[in-house]
Amino acid sequence: MDVEEMGPVDYLVIEFPGNRMTGEAFPLLVDLAERGIVRIIDLAFVRKETDGSVVALEMRDLGDEIDLTVFEGASAGVLDQSDIDEAGNALEPGNSAAVLVYENLWAAPLARALRRSGAQLVASGRIPVQALLAALDATEETVPPGGSAAA
Repeated sequence: MDVEEMGPVDYLVIEFPGNRMTGEAFPLLVDLAERGIVRIIDLAFVRKETDGSVVALEMRDLGDEIDLTVFEGASAGVLDQSDIDEAGNALEPGNSAAVLVYENLWAAPLARALRRSGAQLVASGRIPVQALLAALDATEETVPPGGSAAA
């Protein structure tokens, strides 16, 4: 991977309460990768035991109900034990999670242009959907009917 050509890289820790993975979202992830929107850099599965310990899971440990063979070999080894432990800190005991590291390929041309111009990313973040909806609801409550918030 040529870092100068890459788009922004993000990670997600997706918790599955009670270790129940239906697999419903995995085909959508594959579709995003096949359409060149994201590139999966690393994918790992973890479980937080009821005693609080965190263990990495192999895909074969996830059961036969979900076909994850498409993800075999998706790991670039970016995630190490400290990442697994940190992901486990976000989990409730008795739950499992997928830890996904991915490149935003859709943003790579913009990132390359910004790098060429000398710009650099100095901060990044994510707004949870619930927080965005709450902020929009609060804005609507402060706008008088037929008026605008800038009044």
